[in-house]
Amino acid sequence: MTQLLLTRHGETDWNSAGRWQGHSDTPLNEVGRRQARALADLLDGVDAIYSSDLARARETAEIVAERLGLPVQLDPRLRERGFGSWEGLTTTEIERRFVDDHRRWQAGDGFGAADAEPFDAFASRIHAFVDDVLRLHADETVLVVAHGGSIRVVHALARGLDYVRDHRSIPAVANCSLARYAAKNGKLAPID
Repeated sequence: MTQLLLTRHGETDWNSAGRWQGHSDTPLNEVGRRQARALADLLDGVDAIYSSDLARARETAEIVAERLGLPVQLDPRLRERGFGSWEGLTTTEIERRFVDDHRRWQAGDGFGAADAEPFDAFASRIHAFVDDVLRLHADETVLVVAHGGSIRVVHALARGLDYVRDHRSIPAVANCSLARYAAKNGKLAPID
């Protein structure tokens, strides 16, 4: 049985300010670094570590990896969904600048910003990553350091949900929280 341990990166200044990050390459702040060190203290028995290549996830993974004595394998497929022109803005700023797009998004119609990554493309790249990891790491425990949206895609997959249709009903993910999943016979299920 393969175990996937998924964690969201530690806090960034943009998290604390309520800014949409997406593909923006923001670093951890000091709170985020403390969160990553606390997470590292909870982990044992990890065989491999994968991380998004964005700075906030990479730095979180590197802090954990140093304690565990493992290398970090970077994979851009783990990036957060691209929010396009909404990145760097707060929800209030988005509501003011992109009135029609925001209204459509709130109604469940569209991807948000006109130049945002489509939900189906986002889910497909996360699914491809999961398929590869499960194939390469049979009967191992793998830590995946990613982003809230990326983890929500895996959550949907493990619960048999359609991420494109159901993404709004999947709970948010806190910084450095840990979710555990097991894969047996190619089927992913939550442990917790």
